[in-house]
Amino acid sequence: MNPVVASDGCTKATLQRTANALRKNILTMICAAGSGHPGGSLSAADIVTVLYFDEMNIDPKNPYWPDRDRFILSKGHACPVLYATLVMKGFCADDQLYQLRKLGSIFQGHPVMHKTPGVDYTTGSLGNGLSIGVGIALAAKLDRKSYRTYVLLSDGELDEGMVWEALMAAVKFKADNLCAIIDHNHLQLDGPTDEVMSVEPLRQRLESFNWHVVEIDGHDIADIQRGLAEARHTTGRPTVLIAETVKGKGVSYMENKCDWHGAVLNEAQLNQALRELELNDE
Repeated sequence: MNPVVASDGCTKATLQRTANALRKNILTMICAAGSGHPGGSLSAADIVTVLYFDEMNIDPKNPYWPDRDRFILSKGHACPVLYATLVMKGFCADDQLYQLRKLGSIFQGHPVMHKTPGVDYTTGSLGNGLSIGVGIALAAKLDRKSYRTYVLLSDGELDEGMVWEALMAAVKFKADNLCAIIDHNHLQLDGPTDEVMSVEPLRQRLESFNWHVVEIDGHDIADIQRGLAEARHTTGRPTVLIAETVKGKGVSYMENKCDWHGAVLNEAQLNQALRELELNDE
């Protein structure tokens, strides 16, 4: 299968088609690699689509532009959603889509900033991304730059204490140019997040750290746009979006199934998934 190219324009319908195309490319690259994490990549596809194709100020022809907005994929194992986006956005060549996890590839099993154009920071150790994002946001303030920093976290990595230290630091230093987004699909590697290590009531906990909290539907393009706009207009403190999502979103046999956290689909499963996603384009 050839990589699906993103559509031009930022209407809700166009962004939805782009997210659907992104899902197709995610599954194609994982199947070709024989390795990867489909569940959490699919749950984040709509969020990443809105960020890259509507929200962020970036330039694929100048990936290291100093004034670009930054994106940190804290849940680094979900890198297929980022890699497929970088291909569709024009940061990387189409043929890289089939090089996921190959020896010498720019698309390794976790994002590497010095290897892949468009990757703003190396991630993979869960819990680190928000701390990195706080540092980048504070650097922008010190340098009197207007760029914003976005950090996408999994709900499972909220088990890490370092996340909560970063939440405290961001408020202390009034990092209102920072937006955290929690992909709240309620499943992690070992099972439901509420059973492994519950962080509920999540909104109240985040509010107790004095973050501005916005709850959104992580699969509704307009609602994601609404949340990001509210973050942009919030001053004096950082914003966190709690995005309610479905693990494996868009593929019937993957949705809400913990087994698809890191499982690989075969050719028959890929073809079924692509057929289902094609129906979403109609």
